[in-house]
Amino acid sequence: MRTILHLDLDAFFCAVEELDNPALRGKAFAVGGRPDERGVVASCSYAARAFGVHSAMPMAQALRLCPGLLIVEPHRARYSELSRQVMARLQMLTALVEQISIDEAFVDISDLAQPPIETARRLQQQVWDELGLPCSLGVATNKLVAKIATDVGKKGGSGSGSPRALTVVEPGGEAAFLAPLPAGMLWGVGEKTEAALADLGLHTIGDIARWPDSDLAQRFGKNGRELALHARGIDDRPIVVEHETKSISQETTFSKDVRDDKVLEATLKDLTLEVARSLRREKRAGRTVKIKVRWPDFTSLTRQVTLPTATDQEHEIFAAALALLRQVRTPGRAVRLIGVGVSGLGEPVRQMELWGQASEKQRKVQSVLDELQERYGKNVVKKG
Repeated sequence: MRTILHLDLDAFFCAVEELDNPALRGKAFAVGGRPDERGVVASCSYAARAFGVHSAMPMAQALRLCPGLLIVEPHRARYSELSRQVMARLQMLTALVEQISIDEAFVDISDLAQPPIETARRLQQQVWDELGLPCSLGVATNKLVAKIATDVGKKGGSGSGSPRALTVVEPGGEAAFLAPLPAGMLWGVGEKTEAALADLGLHTIGDIARWPDSDLAQRFGKNGRELALHARGIDDRPIVVEHETKSISQETTFSKDVRDDKVLEATLKDLTLEVARSLRREKRAGRTVKIKVRWPDFTSLTRQVTLPTATDQEHEIFAAALALLRQVRTPGRAVRLIGVGVSGLGEPVRQMELWGQASEKQRKVQSVLDELQERYGKNVVKKG
């Protein structure tokens, strides 16, 4: 019998902003971009949520719902640092930690001597006392039910403050706990599947659990078989401690459509610098370079090219990305979004400088630049 704990930091970005600026506490505010720059809500306070504001909503729409909404610029480096500190505290409990986002993780606490509810309470209090961050927890025998337990706890919160919920589902009570919940709360049930289930008269997870497995499998294929199991609270997925990175990419959406060729090329170069630094940070290199372009009418395209050898050097990635951009865009054509990525990752290939590969001296210089930029910011020093 496993015991899985799911942790979700409550309105994480907003909690960090309140931590650094206590004047924001209790106020309706959102972290994200400006409405006149096509900004989107990245996170919003619980006071703002009372007006119907939610994440991924256009900021202009959020302001219409909540005219007094305060807009706070995101501080991503700060969020990443506090996320690392939270995850470090989970690692103190056990090595079996699966981080699934900047503010969410699963922890297998099966082997801990302390009762699960006490472990959860102590962890919740530790994160609050030491970091000033509110979090909600779910505890169950598997990842599926633990995650839904957290969601149920958070939905049960009231008022404009963080829920700081703690929900425990006892072994053997998984199906009964899930039964009255809406079908849409089950993993694997998106809008289309939820509508299809509703057409069958299946509105709750319990309705799905009572429906014949064979019919679900016939109607929904593999997803139908998983629905049947999940609706009964059955989930045997293990904690995945490490995820292999398959690609590294960066993209940006312009506040106003850009036609200037030089501005686009400079932006592409900045994005390439970030991708190359991420590759070197993870000690990876890739052979496939891809660009993404979105036009003002919201249509998008991607193009990619495979290099002769894997690289982690920005000048090689940029040359390939720029060539792709020039293939798909005529000079002066407006662009809404541009991005660049590298896939086909493996260990960096080190070769002598025969056919244009960077020399060892160049790599040492690059290593120093990376270290300086990591410590003091990406603008501290640049190549001429």
